[in-house]
Amino acid sequence: MGMCLVLQTLSDANISKVLQDPPLIWKVVAPDDSGAYERARKGEALGFLGRLLGKANTKKAPILELSLDEGEVAETDLDKAWHGIHFLLTQTAWEGEAPLNFLLAGGAEAGDIDLGHGTGRALLSNEVAAIASALEAINESTLRERFSPDQMMRLEIYPEIWDRPLDEDDSLAYCLEYFEVLRSFVSDAALRNVGIIIYVT
Repeated sequence: MGMCLVLQTLSDANISKVLQDPPLIWKVVAPDDSGAYERARKGEALGFLGRLLGKANTKKAPILELSLDEGEVAETDLDKAWHGIHFLLTQTAWEGEAPLNFLLAGGAEAGDIDLGHGTGRALLSNEVAAIASALEAINESTLRERFSPDQMMRLEIYPEIWDRPLDEDDSLAYCLEYFEVLRSFVSDAALRNVGIIIYVT
Protein backbone atom coordinates (compact mmCIF):
# COMPACT_ATOMS: atom_id res chain seq x y z
CA MET A 1 0.00 0.00 0.00
CA GLY A 2 2.78 2.43 0.89
CA MET A 3 2.83 6.08 1.93
CA CYS A 4 1.08 8.69 -0.19
CA LEU A 5 1.23 12.45 0.33
CA VAL A 6 -2.09 14.30 0.15
CA LEU A 7 -2.72 18.02 -0.28
CA GLN A 8 -6.06 19.72 0.41
CA THR A 9 -7.06 23.35 0.11
CA LEU A 10 -8.44 25.22 3.10
CA SER A 11 -9.07 28.90 3.77
CA ASP A 12 -6.88 30.80 6.20
CA ALA A 13 -9.89 31.27 8.49
CA ASN A 14 -10.50 27.51 8.66
CA ILE A 15 -6.79 26.79 9.07
CA SER A 16 -6.86 29.10 12.09
CA LYS A 17 -9.72 27.06 13.55
CA VAL A 18 -7.89 23.77 12.92
CA LEU A 19 -4.80 25.11 14.68
CA GLN A 20 -6.92 26.15 17.67
CA ASP A 21 -8.82 22.84 17.76
CA PRO A 22 -6.58 20.24 16.02
CA PRO A 23 -9.18 17.40 16.01
CA LEU A 24 -11.07 19.54 13.45
CA ILE A 25 -8.57 18.33 10.87
CA TRP A 26 -10.60 15.11 10.70
CA LYS A 27 -13.51 17.13 9.27
CA VAL A 28 -11.17 18.10 6.44
CA VAL A 29 -9.35 14.84 5.76
CA ALA A 30 -12.19 12.40 6.55
CA PRO A 31 -15.49 14.29 6.18
CA ASP A 32 -17.48 11.06 5.78
CA ASP A 33 -16.32 9.72 9.15
CA SER A 34 -18.73 11.60 11.40
CA GLY A 35 -17.23 10.21 14.60
CA ALA A 36 -13.54 10.92 13.89
CA TYR A 37 -13.66 14.45 15.28
CA GLU A 38 -15.43 13.41 18.48
CA ARG A 39 -13.05 10.48 19.01
CA ALA A 40 -10.04 12.74 18.55
CA ARG A 41 -11.42 15.36 20.96
CA LYS A 42 -12.11 12.68 23.53
CA GLY A 43 -8.54 11.46 23.22
CA GLU A 44 -7.23 15.01 23.62
CA ALA A 45 -9.41 15.68 26.66
CA LEU A 46 -6.80 14.03 28.86
CA GLY A 47 -3.11 14.72 28.80
CA PHE A 48 -0.64 11.91 29.51
CA LEU A 49 -0.63 12.42 33.29
CA GLY A 50 -4.39 12.93 33.29
CA ARG A 51 -4.89 9.58 31.54
CA LEU A 52 -2.43 7.99 33.94
CA LEU A 53 -4.17 9.43 37.00
CA GLY A 54 -7.71 9.39 35.63
CA LYS A 55 -8.14 13.16 35.84
CA ALA A 56 -9.85 15.37 33.27
CA ASN A 57 -7.97 18.10 31.44
CA THR A 58 -9.55 21.46 32.32
CA LYS A 59 -7.73 23.22 29.44
CA LYS A 60 -9.81 21.54 26.75
CA ALA A 61 -9.98 23.63 23.54
CA PRO A 62 -13.32 25.23 22.68
CA ILE A 63 -15.45 23.48 20.08
CA LEU A 64 -15.21 25.33 16.76
CA GLU A 65 -17.14 24.77 13.54
CA LEU A 66 -15.65 24.83 10.06
CA SER A 67 -17.55 26.88 7.50
CA LEU A 68 -16.38 25.53 4.14
CA ASP A 69 -16.76 27.76 1.10
CA GLU A 70 -17.16 26.42 -2.43
CA GLY A 71 -13.81 25.16 -3.69
CA GLU A 72 -12.40 24.45 -0.26
CA VAL A 73 -11.05 20.99 0.45
CA ALA A 74 -10.09 20.45 -3.17
CA GLU A 75 -7.71 17.50 -3.01
CA THR A 76 -4.85 15.92 -4.87
CA ASP A 77 -2.15 13.42 -4.01
CA LEU A 78 1.38 12.75 -5.17
CA ASP A 79 1.09 8.98 -4.79
CA LYS A 80 4.53 7.70 -3.72
CA ALA A 81 6.43 10.28 -5.80
CA TRP A 82 6.43 12.91 -3.02
CA HIS A 83 9.85 12.08 -1.57
CA GLY A 84 11.43 11.91 -5.01
CA ILE A 85 9.91 15.29 -5.87
CA HIS A 86 11.22 16.74 -2.60
CA PHE A 87 14.69 15.52 -3.54
CA LEU A 88 14.42 17.03 -7.02
CA LEU A 89 13.34 20.36 -5.52
CA THR A 90 15.88 20.53 -2.68
CA GLN A 91 18.64 17.98 -3.44
CA THR A 92 18.21 16.72 0.15
CA ALA A 93 16.48 13.79 1.83
CA TRP A 94 14.55 15.69 4.50
CA GLU A 95 15.88 19.24 4.61
CA GLY A 96 16.15 22.02 2.04
CA GLU A 97 15.47 25.73 1.91
CA ALA A 98 12.05 27.31 1.99
CA PRO A 99 9.82 27.56 0.13
CA LEU A 100 10.83 24.54 -1.99
CA ASN A 101 11.06 22.24 1.04
CA PHE A 102 7.32 22.67 1.68
CA LEU A 103 6.35 19.04 1.09
CA LEU A 104 8.24 18.00 4.24
CA ALA A 105 8.74 21.20 6.23
CA GLY A 106 7.28 24.60 6.98
CA GLY A 107 3.84 25.77 7.86
CA ALA A 108 2.23 25.00 11.21
CA GLU A 109 1.72 21.54 12.63
CA ALA A 110 -1.96 20.79 13.24
CA GLY A 111 -1.59 19.47 16.77
CA ASP A 112 -0.55 15.89 17.44
CA ILE A 113 -3.34 14.19 15.49
CA ASP A 114 -1.90 11.15 13.68
CA LEU A 115 -3.36 11.01 10.18
CA GLY A 116 -1.73 7.75 9.16
CA HIS A 117 1.98 8.53 8.97
CA GLY A 118 2.30 11.53 11.25
CA THR A 119 0.52 14.82 11.71
CA GLY A 120 -0.78 17.30 9.17
CA ARG A 121 0.76 20.67 8.43
CA ALA A 122 -1.04 23.83 7.39
CA LEU A 123 0.34 26.41 4.98
CA LEU A 124 -1.42 29.77 4.85
CA SER A 125 -2.38 31.47 1.59
CA ASN A 126 0.64 33.80 1.58
CA GLU A 127 2.93 30.79 1.96
CA VAL A 128 1.10 29.00 -0.85
CA ALA A 129 1.56 32.06 -3.09
CA ALA A 130 5.33 32.02 -2.43
CA ILE A 131 5.48 28.27 -3.18
CA ALA A 132 3.50 28.69 -6.41
CA SER A 133 5.92 31.38 -7.56
CA ALA A 134 8.94 29.19 -6.73
CA LEU A 135 7.48 26.16 -8.50
CA GLU A 136 6.70 28.21 -11.59
CA ALA A 137 10.41 28.99 -11.92
CA ILE A 138 11.33 25.26 -12.02
CA ASN A 139 11.43 23.64 -15.46
CA GLU A 140 11.64 20.02 -16.52
CA SER A 141 15.26 20.26 -17.66
CA THR A 142 16.29 21.46 -14.19
CA LEU A 143 14.56 18.49 -12.59
CA ARG A 144 16.15 16.10 -15.09
CA GLU A 145 19.60 17.48 -14.24
CA ARG A 146 18.95 16.97 -10.52
CA PHE A 147 17.79 13.38 -10.90
CA SER A 148 20.52 11.16 -9.42
CA PRO A 149 19.47 7.53 -8.90
CA ASP A 150 22.67 6.62 -7.02
CA GLN A 151 22.38 9.52 -4.60
CA MET A 152 18.65 8.98 -4.14
CA MET A 153 19.22 5.33 -3.25
CA ARG A 154 22.05 6.28 -0.89
CA LEU A 155 19.80 8.81 0.85
CA GLU A 156 16.98 6.22 1.02
CA ILE A 157 14.53 8.42 -0.85
CA TYR A 158 11.16 6.68 -0.58
CA PRO A 159 10.11 4.36 -2.22
CA GLU A 160 13.69 3.47 -3.23
CA ILE A 161 12.90 2.57 -6.84
CA TRP A 162 15.25 5.05 -8.47
CA ASP A 163 17.90 2.65 -9.78
CA ARG A 164 15.52 0.35 -11.63
CA PRO A 165 16.27 -0.18 -15.33
CA LEU A 166 14.45 2.33 -17.52
CA ASP A 167 12.69 -0.41 -19.49
CA GLU A 168 11.21 -1.73 -16.22
CA ASP A 169 10.27 1.51 -14.50
CA ASP A 170 10.78 5.11 -15.63
CA SER A 171 11.01 6.57 -12.14
CA LEU A 172 12.04 10.03 -13.37
CA ALA A 173 8.94 10.23 -15.59
CA TYR A 174 6.89 9.17 -12.55
CA CYS A 175 8.25 12.13 -10.56
CA LEU A 176 7.86 14.56 -13.46
CA GLU A 177 4.23 13.56 -13.96
CA TYR A 178 3.36 14.17 -10.32
CA PHE A 179 5.42 17.36 -10.21
CA GLU A 180 3.10 18.79 -12.86
CA VAL A 181 0.10 17.65 -10.78
CA LEU A 182 1.64 19.42 -7.77
CA ARG A 183 2.48 22.64 -9.63
CA SER A 184 -1.02 22.88 -11.11
CA PHE A 185 -2.67 22.25 -7.74
CA VAL A 186 -0.56 24.82 -5.89
CA SER A 187 -0.99 27.39 -8.66
CA ASP A 188 -4.77 26.98 -8.52
CA ALA A 189 -4.75 27.31 -4.73
CA ALA A 190 -2.69 30.50 -5.01
CA LEU A 191 -5.12 31.94 -7.57
CA ARG A 192 -8.02 31.21 -5.22
CA ASN A 193 -6.07 32.70 -2.28
CA VAL A 194 -6.43 29.65 -0.05
CA GLY A 195 -4.04 27.69 2.12
CA ILE A 196 -3.12 24.02 1.96
CA ILE A 197 -3.15 21.11 4.40
CA ILE A 198 -0.42 18.51 3.76
CA TYR A 199 -0.22 15.03 5.27
CA VAL A 200 1.04 11.54 4.52
CA THR A 201 -1.39 8.65 4.66
